[in-house]
Amino acid sequence: MTALILVDIQNDFLPGGTLGVPKGDEILVAANELLQMPFKLKIASVDDHPSGHISFASTHHKKAGEHVGSQILWPDHCVHGTKGAELRVDTAKLDKIVRKGTDPFIDSYSAFYDNNRKKSTGLSEFLKSNGVKRIAIGGLATDYCVLWSVLDALAEGFAVDVIQEACRGINMKEGDVTTAYKQMEKGGARLFPTVTSYRSSI
Repeated sequence: MTALILVDIQNDFLPGGTLGVPKGDEILVAANELLQMPFKLKIASVDDHPSGHISFASTHHKKAGEHVGSQILWPDHCVHGTKGAELRVDTAKLDKIVRKGTDPFIDSYSAFYDNNRKKSTGLSEFLKSNGVKRIAIGGLATDYCVLWSVLDALAEGFAVDVIQEACRGINMKEGDVTTAYKQMEKGGARLFPTVTSYRSSI
């Protein structure tokens, strides 16, 4: 049984959004192609932050890209109830939406756990209760929320297929995206360049 997970394909992470991932809109066609496929479950994760979230540079009166401890600071993004937080995939085709980053005091890149791995979103339990063994994944951004979601999925015992055509990264430092893919492969994930190559492997 395979589930599709689309990570954080929201307005604020697309070009023109407050934290737009470069060329992030290029994944929309691939994401919608994946949604047409007969997965056991189709799931999207969303950042769903309260105002004043700990990850926002404005909360600390600092600039985006600075740090507070280990926390990277970002522009305000995906604030609950705003247009920027809205999904850009066909929600009618989804079986579940997983909300993360809802705690004002801890960030949550992964669709499975917060960054301290103290609070679960319940996604792993939901997948296992539905007999899911393998995950196909795409979304934004490759080197943050997709990476952490993939690593957590592997740690939870799922087989993971990453559809690269459906991913784009921030690449804050040159090579971050390449490094992220290497980490995924090292952890046991399979990488597929395109939706077509993934479909032909099934």
